[in-house]
Amino acid sequence: MDRLLDEFFDLDVIADLFPGLVTEAMKNTLVFTVLGFSGGLALGLVLALMRISRTRWLRWPAATVVDVFRGLPALLVIVFIGFGVPIAFPGLEYPFRKYTPGCMALALVAGAYIAETVRAGIEGVPRGQMEAARSLGMRYRTAMRRVVLPQAFRLVIPPLTNELALLFKDTSLLAVLGTEAGGKEILKYVRDAVNRTGDTSPLVAGGLAYLVITLPLLRAVAVLEGRARASR
Repeated sequence: MDRLLDEFFDLDVIADLFPGLVTEAMKNTLVFTVLGFSGGLALGLVLALMRISRTRWLRWPAATVVDVFRGLPALLVIVFIGFGVPIAFPGLEYPFRKYTPGCMALALVAGAYIAETVRAGIEGVPRGQMEAARSLGMRYRTAMRRVVLPQAFRLVIPPLTNELALLFKDTSLLAVLGTEAGGKEILKYVRDAVNRTGDTSPLVAGGLAYLVITLPLLRAVAVLEGRARASR
């Protein structure tokens, strides 16, 4: 028992992780999550609108992008963006390299899943809503923006919140990229601490740091899903 406590719950080792665990690791993890999710939401909305288009030249490319990035492991996308693209294009420098490759990779992966979620939400809005808006003289884009999309997003808030929680955990995959100074996310931060101290207690602290964020998010998903079921 004493060995277990020493290996996983050495309070002196855990205390040495602060304040960096909060001011650098958790902060960067949240930055990756927010930027990756924002990019994924924008990309997902565009892809969803292309997917429901009557023009096949819009539907087919969107379907291909969605299928490819849903079919690839997130880790492979991260490695491709972080290492593959700079090798393919020598001299290419990402602006804000500390965040850009990781956020781009997360946005691509999240965008593919969000596209299908938003498309399902749009298709879940009764067709009569669009027809009624058009009968009032609204153009298609205006009716979609003012009538259909607001209702669609209300329908998909629970799965989008769940996607946000999954994306937060996927930020741990960014540890493979290495980091610019001050750019460590939680896993990279605690893994470096394990290598430095030879103690596994930082992994426990890192796990708790993830749970501080993910448990409220998962609870929010449960509440939103309950409200959605009650409103039906």
